[in-house]
Amino acid sequence: MSIKVGTALPEFTAHATSGKTITLSELAGKKVVIYFYPKDHTPGCTTEGHDFRDMHPEFLAADTLVFGVSRDSLRTHENFRAKHDFPFELISDADETLCRVFDVIRQKQLYGKQYEGIERSTFLIDREGVLRREWRKVKVPGHVAEVLEAARELD
Repeated sequence: MSIKVGTALPEFTAHATSGKTITLSELAGKKVVIYFYPKDHTPGCTTEGHDFRDMHPEFLAADTLVFGVSRDSLRTHENFRAKHDFPFELISDADETLCRVFDVIRQKQLYGKQYEGIERSTFLIDREGVLRREWRKVKVPGHVAEVLEAARELD
């Protein structure tokens, strides 16, 4: 099952850094940005994380929570988060539950080998748990500012 813009997300529970468990129902009343990225400690993912980190105060001012998601382990996430001083939680989706809900797993190719990986994607969810915007095949430069603007416009 994959989610479409304008529809409510199914309830989910996910394990995040800081020992937190994130459930959709607990996020009610807040706007939420969930961004999916391929892998911790890689250049594009680090740059994207830095952009979300640097604009985090503006997201909070817009009453918007930010979560990063990849298939990396919580231990790897904790190291990545600490090294780069990310003020938001990272969700470990090792079993790809959230990846499948948001339909971000794609066939990719690296050095001639095919594999399944996360397509860099971002989703904006309103205060009632409805998906309002999605960005797929994200290019990092300028992306976070665009997401912030959409979050500010959503109320």
